[in-house]
Amino acid sequence: MSPTITKIESREFEYPLEDVGTDKHGFNLVYAPGETTTRKLFGVQIHTDEGITGEYVGGNSPAAAQYNIIAQYLIGKDPLKREKHWSECKRALRKYDRMGIGPIDIALWDFAGKYYDAPIHELLGTYRERIPAYASTYHGDDAGGLDSPAAFADFAEECRDEGFGGFKIHGWGGGDDARSLDREVEAVHAVGEAVGDEMDLMHDPACELETFADALELGRALDEQDFFWYEDPFRDGGISQHAHKKLAQKLDTPILQTEHIRGLEIKSDFAASEATDFLRADPEYDAGITGAIKVARMAEAFGLDVEFHAPGPAQRHCIAACRNSNYYEMALVHPDCQNTQPPVYEGGYSDLMDAVDSDGTVPVPDGPGLGVDYDWDYIADNTTGSVHTYE
Repeated sequence: MSPTITKIESREFEYPLEDVGTDKHGFNLVYAPGETTTRKLFGVQIHTDEGITGEYVGGNSPAAAQYNIIAQYLIGKDPLKREKHWSECKRALRKYDRMGIGPIDIALWDFAGKYYDAPIHELLGTYRERIPAYASTYHGDDAGGLDSPAAFADFAEECRDEGFGGFKIHGWGGGDDARSLDREVEAVHAVGEAVGDEMDLMHDPACELETFADALELGRALDEQDFFWYEDPFRDGGISQHAHKKLAQKLDTPILQTEHIRGLEIKSDFAASEATDFLRADPEYDAGITGAIKVARMAEAFGLDVEFHAPGPAQRHCIAACRNSNYYEMALVHPDCQNTQPPVYEGGYSDLMDAVDSDGTVPVPDGPGLGVDYDWDYIADNTTGSVHTYE
């Protein structure tokens, strides 16, 4: 008899980030001494008649809202038929961004790994078991942390000494008084001159730059310092194939796009139109491990690399099963405040800076499924009141 899904639970919870606040507009996390920011995530559990539960912790409120559309469909279904469920849920969420598929699909992969007593990367097809990591910073601040080009350069040297092979700048934002193209350019040169001969360097303005001209000016500074990639520069929101193709034609630094578009088809359009040099994938954003691996295989067919967004056990399993991926994003890191990792992992799993070894790599979990154990007591104790059960 095939296993059957009997119940799905989604629980919203929160956890604190000490010495972390937001910028003037409230959108970017920044160093803020003495402040505490609470962050909300969701714990998803897919229960089965086998007594095996598929689990995942992550996601956001818009994604969780989509569970109301797709979760009931899964009740009574075989959890191993992931490809079928992925297709049905993709169709059901055609009017939305489909981010609700991600956490559910990851939990189904976790179930499969536990069912077959194998790590997810083994089910996908293992290519490697350790992954090079780059340090991906918090946004620049004006609070004594990453508050100057020199501070970014000093932190890049610290990350180099910790073993990281790459360093990514998230610059300043949050208001006209904080955005200074000159300061962004100075940070590029400061970091490049400090560690450019020893690390791969990346820059992600997170769509803060106002105009194509600004993106071009910053990009030319990246060219001078031989940056590895240039990501989501300006206010198109990371979605215009035409704009990024034009930008790429005028720069030497490779462009990395597609974090902010959803779906295999439109990402393949970016590749086909030469609007990006690297593709972006994320198992949360791109309809789960199923969707993210489709993006990676499509990129391989175009002869392109795929770089996975954000840290997490699902990302590690995806990268472990890909030849055409260079780095694991250790994010967000800062010299004076904690990483954004939620305190929900039991055992040895960590996305803190010290998880990177002297060779600059992180391990891929080797236990069944995701290979991590979640602290469900912590999640229950910090539940914000939003608990949904589908059965």
